Amino acid sequence: MEFIKGITFAPFAAQGSFANEKAKQSLKSLQERTGANFIILVPNGLQDTAQSEVIDFKSKANVSDEELREMIRFAKSLGLKVALKPTANCKNGTWRAHINFFDKDVHCEPKWHNWFKSYTDFQVHYARIAQEEGCEMMIAGCEMVMSERRADEWRKLIDDIKQVYHGLVSYNTDKYQEDNVTWWDAVDVISSSGYYPLEDWEKELDRIEKVVEHFQKPFFFAEAGCMSTAHSSEVPNDWGKTGEVALEEQAAWYEAMFKACSKRSWVSGFAMWDWPWKQYDLKEAAKDKGYALYGKPAEQVIKKYYSR
Repeated sequence: MEFIKGITFAPFAAQGSFANEKAKQSLKSLQERTGANFIILVPNGLQDTAQSEVIDFKSKANVSDEELREMIRFAKSLGLKVALKPTANCKNGTWRAHINFFDKDVHCEPKWHNWFKSYTDFQVHYARIAQEEGCEMMIAGCEMVMSERRADEWRKLIDDIKQVYHGLVSYNTDKYQEDNVTWWDAVDVISSSGYYPLEDWEKELDRIEKVVEHFQKPFFFAEAGCMSTAHSSEVPNDWGKTGEVALEEQAAWYEAMFKACSKRSWVSGFAMWDWPWKQYDLKEAAKDKGYALYGKPAEQVIKKYYSR
């Protein structure tokens, strides 16, 4: 597998976002400013709560199929490779990792098999688009931690995807979960979310390396990032972290990640989180405390490593 120099572009964009000319301008800026050769697009599926059985991916909270197809084609016209990563979220704000049901069916209670039917419809819908538009990878969701123990259902899902999509298939597990997934043999590429504390990269890479050696599959970080908020490098996965703006700390986190991963030949790339479809004014970059990279020192770190 070719090394992935990626960025996640406009995750969970709402209907109409990709039809805005600013989205194309932002994507061009992403390529020019970071040197990325690969983007991940993240269609948004919504269920009411973590115990709901139905995923809605045709709401106004998600880009339309037509918008998505046009953005894929535009990305490819720029020479970018594209992965689709349809991701389920909960409307009530519960993190998707907590989507969960009883392991044994109980009358009048929501059930795994109903949820997996809806989740499969969601994934296969975008797998067809990925196939028709020539996407280089299909990633079957993200950070569905509590569901990952349901190995049979995941194997069936991956097989269903491969019936309609003939490129590389991956799944993006969450940080610290790489060695808990038992069905990596079913995918072509192992991927995870690399939100590890700055000081912990070597330790966590040692652990992940054992998984890669066992399954003999390519590996990349389908997400990786750190906010530009003070002390975020200690808890880069904490979206709610508050504090002063810390642009250099964000950049230092990226330096540490790249330095550690560059020693591991089995790390086959990254897709940084994230780059919005609508950019803030460049003069506002110094005030932004989020994961965004545009105009920050971290952007320059990525460009340096992606240009190698």
